[in-house]
Amino acid sequence: MRNASNKVLSLIGLASKAGRIASGEFSTEKSVKTGKAFLVFVAGDASENTKKKFRNMCDFYEVPVYFLADKEALGRFCGKQFRASLAVQDENFAKAMIKELERSLT
Repeated sequence: MRNASNKVLSLIGLASKAGRIASGEFSTEKSVKTGKAFLVFVAGDASENTKKKFRNMCDFYEVPVYFLADKEALGRFCGKQFRASLAVQDENFAKAMIKELERSLT
């Protein structure tokens, strides 16, 4: 699992450099609600309220949501400080990340 999350975090870094990431709770929520998000990540150490909020919102808007790494790692890979959540706004990046996550679970 460790290796897959490193690959996914690297892909997040690439997507961020390409301007395809919305990070932070407000931007992530806006991205999901406007239909721009193809995938959402929430930090594993985010509060239970934050996790529940994004789980419910993503279920409603039919956007896949994964809990990955911690706030520091998510932030570091998208070039910010701490980030509890981020949305991937590029379909190809999202597909590559989901493929990597699913490969690690089998």
